[in-house]
Amino acid sequence: MRKKSLEDVKLDQSRVLMRVDFNVPLDADGRVLDDRRIVMALPSIRRVVEDGGSLVLMSHMGRPSGTGPEPEFSLKPAAMHLSKLVGPKHRVVFAEDCAGPAAQAAVEALKPGEILLLENLRFHGEEKSNDSSFAQVLASHGDVYVNDAFGTAHRDHASMVGVPEAMSSQPRVAGLLLMKELDYLSTAIEEAKSPFFAVLGGAKVSDKLGAIRHLMAHVDVILVGGAMAYTFLKAQGHAVGKSLVEEEMLETAASLLDEAGQTDTMIKLPTDHRCAASLSDLTDVRTCEFGIPPEFMGLDIGPETAQAWKTEISKARTVVWNGPLGVFEKPPFHEGSQAVAEGIAKATHHHAVSIVGGGETAAAIEQFGLAGKMSHVSTGGGASLAMLEGRSFRSVQLLDDA
Repeated sequence: MRKKSLEDVKLDQSRVLMRVDFNVPLDADGRVLDDRRIVMALPSIRRVVEDGGSLVLMSHMGRPSGTGPEPEFSLKPAAMHLSKLVGPKHRVVFAEDCAGPAAQAAVEALKPGEILLLENLRFHGEEKSNDSSFAQVLASHGDVYVNDAFGTAHRDHASMVGVPEAMSSQPRVAGLLLMKELDYLSTAIEEAKSPFFAVLGGAKVSDKLGAIRHLMAHVDVILVGGAMAYTFLKAQGHAVGKSLVEEEMLETAASLLDEAGQTDTMIKLPTDHRCAASLSDLTDVRTCEFGIPPEFMGLDIGPETAQAWKTEISKARTVVWNGPLGVFEKPPFHEGSQAVAEGIAKATHHHAVSIVGGGETAAAIEQFGLAGKMSHVSTGGGASLAMLEGRSFRSVQLLDDA
């Protein structure tokens, strides 16, 4: 069921309460290092204030204890950065709390065309516990509710679930970013054109188990890289040296490979690997082709695999990617992920639909300078993975139907 969006409600003179995901990294001096999540929210933010509404933004930052303010997790740097992005036309104000007298006073002083960012929701433990009284206080800050926080759409927190429940008699709509995320991720799977590839990386089979099972009913090929590939390879009887393996998942990995063998979906594993003794000892980086020596560990797919997968995936019509294929932050173990990213970019150039999950995968794409060559780079790693598992979100179900 399609949901109503910001485009479906009158915003003039409205006070809009919008949940955004401003959980951005900061440097040692408290400056925003990567503003992608803030930038992606700008279309929704501008839509409200340019249509004559006032805007109250709420977000979390990091993982504070939930027992009160912790300066290193303050959203104040995000407010300062947002002010630079929107320019002098629209005043950005910061509230020292998200509930209580300071927040209420700041909300009541807000004028049409102005933006208020509330302090970190997670300074209150009631946010994560979805406390109804806390949600009611947050709900009092607006007369229209907008969810534009795809990155936390899979979390049943107060700002995501409790607030729209408390505002059941008022408009509750999806922001422009959330609509884009939902459209891409649902359409990619349900209306995918063949050949349809899924690229899954990361450390653990257990983290991707739901996605693998769900995708096997939809995709033509699943390329498995990252550390989780070594659990599959060990389950097949291959020597994996000191590579990270989930011993308790070996039987499950073998079962998944058997299941795939009985369907039209192929699960492909690396045939060679870039290896070292450890990440802290790169004196001997080598390519291991037929088994990894006992004193070495696999840290990336090997050059032969990278080239083969790059060539194959460049012919895809639909691609979803969640999880890097190696330790991309540390050269030379970025080469496998980069090669596959280049293949996806080529497929996209030839009109494939390509969707890259958020988190580390988005960071890798940015590092390679290829983000602009993908159809869509998600802002939510966990949320995009949940959608690849076929899960629905209560935070979205609570929004008004179109």
